[in-house]
Amino acid sequence: MLSLNTRDIGRVTVVSCTGRIVVGQPSESLRDHVNHLLRDHRALVLHLGEVGFIDSTGLGTIVRLLTATRQARGDLKLCAVPANVQSLLKITTTQRLFDIHDNEENAVAAFYRGTGVAAATPAIGPPILCIHKSADVLAYLRELLRSAGYEVHTTSGVGDALMLLRVSKPKLIVMGHDAVPSAERKAALESASANIPRISLPEDFSMQHAGEAAEAVLRDVRTHVPVSAGSA
Repeated sequence: MLSLNTRDIGRVTVVSCTGRIVVGQPSESLRDHVNHLLRDHRALVLHLGEVGFIDSTGLGTIVRLLTATRQARGDLKLCAVPANVQSLLKITTTQRLFDIHDNEENAVAAFYRGTGVAAATPAIGPPILCIHKSADVLAYLRELLRSAGYEVHTTSGVGDALMLLRVSKPKLIVMGHDAVPSAERKAALESASANIPRISLPEDFSMQHAGEAAEAVLRDVRTHVPVSAGSA
């Protein structure tokens, strides 16, 4: 049995695997899942911290997925690899194929630093971090701000937002009015972003006319961070 949990951390997609990656349905589900992601994503991380066992077929599946990702001009990094899986990689000499990291944050940061065989596409324009509970609103903001010339990083989780603050160094934060679920999380976010300007979206933002909302957001964003400011 293998369960997969996927989430986007900025421009990196993390697939957390729990269970066994073995012949049959587990290997097939992992292959199908990653191949589906490759339609729209190129920077992938496989989190193997909760994987108890990988057989020959499972390892072959991961190697094939690495090849497929790099053929798509992306990269597939591994993180939190358990000791038994590390031994398997060494024994089979496949360890040299992968960019392996101790933890999730290091793997995500590697894409932002442009390290590894194939780094994420270099960004242009000032970086902006968007935090919102709605995946649809995040998709809207991402495309709107990218089209306006910004480097956009989106997340619905405060923990991932804190990670993105460290690795992407945004010039501005755009967030939903209720994006932070608790006072403790709010304090942590405010402490980590004390010197970064912030725009809070109105409560009814998701129901506003898309064109009018776009004009208002772009006006506010450009006031704080003109595109000509760059990312330096």
